[in-house]
Amino acid sequence: MDSILNVAVRSLCVYLFMVIAIRLFGKNQLSQLNAGDVVLLLLISNAVQNAMVGQNTSLEGGLVAALVLFVANFVLKRIMFSSRSFETFMEDDPVVLIKDGVVDQIALNRVKITKSELEEAIREHGIETIDDVKLSVLEVDGNISVVSEDEKTKQTHYSRIKRKMKRKYH
Repeated sequence: MDSILNVAVRSLCVYLFMVIAIRLFGKNQLSQLNAGDVVLLLLISNAVQNAMVGQNTSLEGGLVAALVLFVANFVLKRIMFSSRSFETFMEDDPVVLIKDGVVDQIALNRVKITKSELEEAIREHGIETIDDVKLSVLEVDGNISVVSEDEKTKQTHYSRIKRKMKRKYH
């Protein structure tokens, strides 16, 4: 039993370390990771595996480690749900990129998106020019949402496309 408790405590420590490290190094959403980031996480997971289970390579040890990680993640999400300040610490707020056809260059610079990348995202939403965009937002998950207005019907259109290459911003 002492061995299982040891695995649980070690797993919780590694989980907390990884959450803090990812936040400090700017990866606030796993969906925003590029190929190099995924490789890094795979290597880190291999490096910390022994730190979590130590000498206990039994089935029980692995299951306890996995269970602790699931529970810790569940608790973290519940805290984020109940505490706006903690959620803000863990995840950035959405960033307005375009409002009423005007690009916010300061916001683009902060999230490290070029104007040509923004124009490409706008075209992916079926909109020809930035002038036709009523609102464009870089969401916390790295996707760009676009609200446009049809000039003829004055009808508002909203579209959100999951991007293959998510943007990192932080």
